[in-house]
Amino acid sequence: MVGMDMGKPGGLPALPPASTKAKLVGISMALFAAFGGYLYGYDTGYISGTKEMPFWLRTFGEQDATGTYVLSTANDSLVTSILSIGTFVGALLAYPFGDILGRRWGVIASCGIFCIGVALQTASTTIPVFAVGRVFAGLGVGLTSCLVPMYQSECAPKWIRGAVVAAYQWAITIGLLIAAVVVKATKNRPDASCYRIPIALQFVWAFILSLGLYCLPESPKFLILKGREVEAKASLSRLLSLPADSEQVTREYDEVVDSLEIERTLGSGSYADCFKSGQGRYLLRTLSGMGIQALQQLTGINFIIYYGTSFFKNSGVDDPFTTTVIIDVVNVVMTIPGIWAVDKFGRRSTLMFGAALMAICQFIIPILGLTIPASNLAGQRALIALVCIYIGGFASTWGPIAWVVTSEIYPLAIRAKAMSLSTASNWALNFAIGYMTPYLVDVGPGKAGLGSNVFWIWGGFCAICFVFTFFFIPETKGLSLEQVDELYQHSSIIGSNKYRQKILTDEANRTEGVVDEIRNDSFKDKENHTIHH
Repeated sequence: MVGMDMGKPGGLPALPPASTKAKLVGISMALFAAFGGYLYGYDTGYISGTKEMPFWLRTFGEQDATGTYVLSTANDSLVTSILSIGTFVGALLAYPFGDILGRRWGVIASCGIFCIGVALQTASTTIPVFAVGRVFAGLGVGLTSCLVPMYQSECAPKWIRGAVVAAYQWAITIGLLIAAVVVKATKNRPDASCYRIPIALQFVWAFILSLGLYCLPESPKFLILKGREVEAKASLSRLLSLPADSEQVTREYDEVVDSLEIERTLGSGSYADCFKSGQGRYLLRTLSGMGIQALQQLTGINFIIYYGTSFFKNSGVDDPFTTTVIIDVVNVVMTIPGIWAVDKFGRRSTLMFGAALMAICQFIIPILGLTIPASNLAGQRALIALVCIYIGGFASTWGPIAWVVTSEIYPLAIRAKAMSLSTASNWALNFAIGYMTPYLVDVGPGKAGLGSNVFWIWGGFCAICFVFTFFFIPETKGLSLEQVDELYQHSSIIGSNKYRQKILTDEANRTEGVVDEIRNDSFKDKENHTIHH
């Protein structure tokens, strides 16, 4: 539970697995926190279709030479990418929110900031007000995108931690899908309600998340870090569904304290410590986390999320809104095997498989665009099919697993700061891609006019993803957060899977030894009782 290793050398003896009730309590709490991903996904997803709504274009756009209302390339870039300015800042502010307010109250405060942005967007009739609203909403999303995985990783049982954190990505995809469905349902309304309904619905999502987090316990690790021992034991008691004075709660508590004391000897936990290269290999871990989050964006996923509707429209697809919904359905469905695969096949192999699959699809798409005219129905279907396969590859690998990796590779002493840095790198690239894409794809003065050829760029980065994973991402499947520390201190990245198996074998042997000792003591007590009588 909560990522502890009860059989670590020099630590406490391994304990039997928690009861079924305890497992369900911990899992349900961590899974509900994943609703923060829904907030993120919905806010990211509604903008693609909203920009193509006839009334929205008449309100926020301008007439071209033919009298058609359009959104200029500059305003398109601004409205889409400005969200990421807020999310970037929010990810950096996640440190004071996470380490001062706590993981739980940090998320609740983030929802309040998010609602300010939603209110501005809902009431707006001009681009500047709409853009400011996007910044505030992004600030809230950036905070939750860092704090929620942190909360999950510190509260979930280690045997299912990967799946629980991956569920955050699944919640993102569900948010994207619901946003696409709502936008499709309101797109032809003849008044401002066409865009105000999809935007205002976000008040509901923020309220649900805030209410849920209010009812959940704070992270035990955060409470121990702040010296709030009684509250930490109470939190562990709820997570384990055991009395606060029970042996297992006490042992869990003592293990976190021991781990924290060790980590405090390695550094003070400042941002500078994130880039130290001593025994804890903080520099490698920080750069690996920042790298995997940046590369997740460079796979090109947000080209489809932000500009998918307009891309399919310009590619000759008859109903781009329905196509976007189909893509989002694939995204949701294919995230499910990703949640299963992360703890079945591990992090490294799944990431490398996904990178290879995405690269192949993205190299085929521009070839298709060059050889088949946009009016060809078979070509349109092939384009949609390839995008669906690419989205499926992302959803089942790089989508969830990037968040899993960054939630578990950092030691407690720098976790909040390192996670804020890695999440900020994700949003920095998100902004860059959101801003540059219209200039790369559109035709006209000062624009590259790449069209579908932009997939050569995304495919190239997917190939880099494969190489990066091989050299920088260790295999951490089945390890507690403390065992991940041990792995980094004693193993190379390439040899991490072999060392991981050694750690788990040693733990199993220690657990078996403790069980045998208990059985022997029980047998001796029974034998003595028989002799006595």
